[in-house]
Amino acid sequence: MAPRNRELTVRALARVEGEGRVDVTVREGRAERVELNIYEPPRFFESFLRGRHFLEPPDITSRICGICPVAYQVSACNAIEQACELELDDAVRDLRRLLYCGEWIASHVLHIYFLHAPDFLGLPDSIALARRDREAVERGLSLKKAGNAILDVIGGRPIHPVNVRIGGFHRMPTTAELIPLSDQLRTALDHAVATVRWVSSFDFPDVELDHDLLALHDDSRYAIDDGEIWSSTGLRCTADEFPKHVVERQVPHSTALHAELDGRRYLTGPLARYSLNSSQLTGVSAQTAADAGLGAQCRNPYRSIVVRAVEVVYAVEEALRIIDRYERPAEPFTAGPPIRTVGHGVSEAPRGLLYHRYEFDPTGLIRAATIIPPTSQNQAAIEHDLRRAVDGNLMLADDDLTTLCERTIRNYDPCISCATHFLTLTVDRR
Repeated sequence: MAPRNRELTVRALARVEGEGRVDVTVREGRAERVELNIYEPPRFFESFLRGRHFLEPPDITSRICGICPVAYQVSACNAIEQACELELDDAVRDLRRLLYCGEWIASHVLHIYFLHAPDFLGLPDSIALARRDREAVERGLSLKKAGNAILDVIGGRPIHPVNVRIGGFHRMPTTAELIPLSDQLRTALDHAVATVRWVSSFDFPDVELDHDLLALHDDSRYAIDDGEIWSSTGLRCTADEFPKHVVERQVPHSTALHAELDGRRYLTGPLARYSLNSSQLTGVSAQTAADAGLGAQCRNPYRSIVVRAVEVVYAVEEALRIIDRYERPAEPFTAGPPIRTVGHGVSEAPRGLLYHRYEFDPTGLIRAATIIPPTSQNQAAIEHDLRRAVDGNLMLADDDLTTLCERTIRNYDPCISCATHFLTLTVDRR
């Protein structure tokens, strides 16, 4: 039996993007304090944007994250295009959604195969996974390559795409340029379905989270690039109304802000998206979700890996649909200056809802910017789940408790660098 008073330190958490620490104080056999301490310094992107021209945010904000740059570009475009009152061509909107599908595929597959799956297989990393199951890792690499190919063709390059601009794109691809993507995606669809079968065979702890869930919703399709904001408690609002319901606050132990939804803890991301929008899945993705036993909702954080795999299937299907109906528009973008003084924009990054707000002066320069990434929104929920995990497993030895905390955090695929506006674990048992 583990002692009632002990100190546990883990100096680095592997297989997440960024750095941080968890501090746990145990008194009289219970976890009195559990804090997710994000100590990466602020990155000042909101300050960098002040005084910049309204056309610049898509290129600047994409540098916030090398894993989900398209999410930052699209949320920025949505906000600024709202302020400019631009009406985009349907083909332009479709191409933006196609680009986003590429990011979903690449990001989800990275997390599933190389960051998360080793936890369920008792392996330290993807190198060990490749030694045990080379076929699985090659499948993951092939899938990620398909996502990167979309980003490359549409965005100009797979990391920090350069072809996105306010109102559309600098250049629209030809139909002929998209045909090779279709061939690659048809193979990717088989790999994506196989991925769902693979991850759904893992053993999952029986855990159900009780957080409010927040995600975008689109009546016509599974929300990715835009939508209305929905919550599991019945909230329905637009991007403009987001600041009325989501309020950030500083906590002493973290450089990243915490967020509350109408004063309550909440979660955004794959579990929220699926639980609020599972009826919007179509075709193969709907069938694979049913075959995996997900049901209409999924609130088990460990099964988030299955939801991500189903979303990969959907993203591949959606990409094929968009390419099949694509007709190159006459103009690659719609231009116009800001008409409103403020614009709000949202989209669904792989890790959850991403909100942007921009305020403009009469010349089109940015007066103020607010960016609220999903990992920042999820911090309170992650801390809550860490507390529950620690409190229920204090009998574990130090190494096992450390592993449990790491697994709990990796369920959420946190992007710590995005959230600083990850893991040294210290347990103080006294």
